[in-house]
Amino acid sequence: MKIIFAGGGTAGHINPALAIAGYVRQQQPDAEILYIGCKGGMEERLVPQAGYEFKGIVVQGFRRKLTPKGLAENVVTIKKAISAEMDAKTIIKQFKPDICVGTGGYVSGPVIRAAAKLGIPTVIHEQNAFPGITNKMLAKKADRVMLAMPAAKKHFKSGCRFVETGNPVRGEILTVEKDEARNQLGLDERPVILSFGGSLGAKIINESLADIIARSAKDGRYQHIHAYGQYGKWFPDLLKEKGADFDNAKNLDIREYINNMPTCLAAADVVVARAGAITLSEIQVKGKPSVLIPSPNVAENHQYHNAMALVEKNAAVMIEEKDLTPEKLTEEIDKLASDPERLERYSENAKKMAVNDAAKRIYLVITDVLAERSQGKKD
Repeated sequence: MKIIFAGGGTAGHINPALAIAGYVRQQQPDAEILYIGCKGGMEERLVPQAGYEFKGIVVQGFRRKLTPKGLAENVVTIKKAISAEMDAKTIIKQFKPDICVGTGGYVSGPVIRAAAKLGIPTVIHEQNAFPGITNKMLAKKADRVMLAMPAAKKHFKSGCRFVETGNPVRGEILTVEKDEARNQLGLDERPVILSFGGSLGAKIINESLADIIARSAKDGRYQHIHAYGQYGKWFPDLLKEKGADFDNAKNLDIREYINNMPTCLAAADVVVARAGAITLSEIQVKGKPSVLIPSPNVAENHQYHNAMALVEKNAAVMIEEKDLTPEKLTEEIDKLASDPERLERYSENAKKMAVNDAAKRIYLVITDVLAERSQGKKD
């Protein structure tokens, strides 16, 4: 099998593609896999790290504010989209894939459109209950529209061929065990708090976590793994201002991005994060109690609804951003981390919500589409 993946912009679009690619390679070790992403995007770094060939194209998203500057930017966006589709078509003709898989983000648009125009089978995967603009635009062109959540279906136009698959998680997420992970990270028996605000970082989450992390630097109560994100490079200085001594605080692991998330997630006792679809899928699969802080800056406030699904099942605590303060976050982390019975209950409830075979379901959709297209050619 020769397969092209396209998706990017955030880890929420990249990680599903890598999870599917990993499963494909497990089933077909000789499969040829190419990932097309945005030049300069996160995927340009993460995809080669995962062991896959990467080709970049230049593309950007539309500005939603129709100011004079925004309109001018959108003219540039249209020109880049046309050029990107031509570049994608060239790459596709050279690689000659059997199928193309889009996992969202504006970079997947020109790739899936080009593949469809060339008569190559295409499938797309939507991770959220409220689909992104790119996937809504591509849906009618795709052979299948794979949904993580059935609620997304009502936001697409009729006539699409839907399949409910769940959200795929990387194989390593499923296989790394807690004791093994702690040994790899050099952690002891103290509670481990894993926190992050997304690949770009979330200013309010960084600011709200600074107090409890600085406190642990002094009293050693918790072990913290925290990713401050691309736009949070100021965070280590803030911790120093609050008295955190990095040279002596061996219980702190503060970095821009977590490249070994399967290991860090397995090691954690409590996770503090946004409520993106892939993050929640990984939390559920590993059965991790969590303190969720939904982003209010997303379509239809879908992260709030994502988080509420766990809260209603007694699997997580939610703090809305409007209520978030350092004191409130510290209080919720302390209450959860100090209550073993509650931790165990939340863990079991999260596991019950997990879809463990999403990658397999998606792989079967891919093979079904290929078989269908092959049969169509014979007929």
